Amino acid sequence: MGKVVLKAKNRQKFGSAESRRIRRAGRIPAVLYGRSGKSTSIDLDALEFTRGTKGISESTIVQVEIEGKAHDAFVKKTQRNIIDGNILHIDFYEVESGVTLRAKVSIILSGNPIGVREGGMLEKPVSEIEVECLPKDLPERIEMDISDLKANHSIHVRDLPLGEGIKLLTSPDQVLALVKFAKAEAAPVAAAAEAAPAAAAAAAPAPEKKA
Repeated sequence: MGKVVLKAKNRQKFGSAESRRIRRAGRIPAVLYGRSGKSTSIDLDALEFTRGTKGISESTIVQVEIEGKAHDAFVKKTQRNIIDGNILHIDFYEVESGVTLRAKVSIILSGNPIGVREGGMLEKPVSEIEVECLPKDLPERIEMDISDLKANHSIHVRDLPLGEGIKLLTSPDQVLALVKFAKAEAAPVAAAAEAAPAAAAAAAPAPEKKA
């Protein structure tokens, strides 16, 4: 997948009335925040943004082209209308080539674990990790096949296939996936075992009374 390019315009007017006018024109008001703290108010085509960013993750770097000048950035926040779901505002955070950055990367676990096929339950406590690297080395997501994961076994952050130049910030001992048998399954078995002697005693004939 090639880099997403979003064409934007500088905004000269501000305020809620101007934002509504921009949205009626089929565009979205936005702000590009630079690494130095400088911010640039822009607006961009709503349809182009929706189509271009479909399926991207929080660690995907897009290119925001403001009147011919390109800026690499993250889509850090999208504000939506709670009624119709339309995007009201976007925050972009610029990244600088050659400068180390920190970002959260989504973890995609695929495959049907052996332990699940044997009746266990899969738990995935974590869906993303934090890393530090150069923009060029930042992965959009990290995928891992867990088909060989057995019951009562687990996979940790340290087991992930990280690329060169990526420093892990999340604890390497953090569990990503584990398969275990549900405690609820053991409870009926224990209850049945306890009930068996009582049922046997109830079924036994009562002793005869002596005259």
